[in-house]
Amino acid sequence: MPPAAAPLSGLPPGAHSFALAGEALAALPSGALWWPAGALLCVSDLHFGTAARQARFGAAPLPPYEVRETLAQLDADLAATAARRVVCLGDSFDDAGASARLDADDRLWLLRLMAGRDWTWIAGNHDPAPLDLPGAHRAALVAGALTFRHIAQADAGPGEVSGHYHPKARLPGAPGFRRPCFLIDGARAILPAYGRFTGGLDCTAPALCDLMGPGALAVLTGARARAIPMPRAAPAAPRPRRSSGV
Repeated sequence: MPPAAAPLSGLPPGAHSFALAGEALAALPSGALWWPAGALLCVSDLHFGTAARQARFGAAPLPPYEVRETLAQLDADLAATAARRVVCLGDSFDDAGASARLDADDRLWLLRLMAGRDWTWIAGNHDPAPLDLPGAHRAALVAGALTFRHIAQADAGPGEVSGHYHPKARLPGAPGFRRPCFLIDGARAILPAYGRFTGGLDCTAPALCDLMGPGALAVLTGARARAIPMPRAAPAAPRPRRSSGV
């Protein structure tokens, strides 16, 4: 189980505090990660432009306001934390050209949020980096004891913060209802997708179970961040042995 952090003061309502690599962090109900000592807010998988891409390729249409909903949540989290640094953990845009296709008003909103802040775009598998926007563009970022990258590495040392998988977990007592969640153990944290309409991977999937150590937590997003033991798939029942017969 990840070590508990000393109580943090001034957290946004409903946050779940924990420690990673000796740093006190907070999982916010929105899906953002807050590092008070670094004045750093981290979000993953914004996927700006998902609805527009779906429309271009004739897929099932999505509501066209997903960018603005995500920007509004980010605006609120920045106001609540007064973050001076922001790390976007990759797949901030749904494809390499999505940043150039942002609606003019949405682009101005994003630029306003970036103004006066140390902003880092981590490259994802959907978007190498939005090079037409200001900010630093990196494959990974090391800040103190923490390493921020898009996809978790199985051999990473303690303190890795990543995204990519869009983890989700089932709410206890509501087996048909899943929520985006953080996955946290003593070595790493995997963030949920911060963007709207992004889908997700159940935390019982082998890819996630293989990465997370024993005692890992799933911290579900929603009205408040709710920590539960990370659900894992039940071991497969042994197959009955066939009698050779004589």
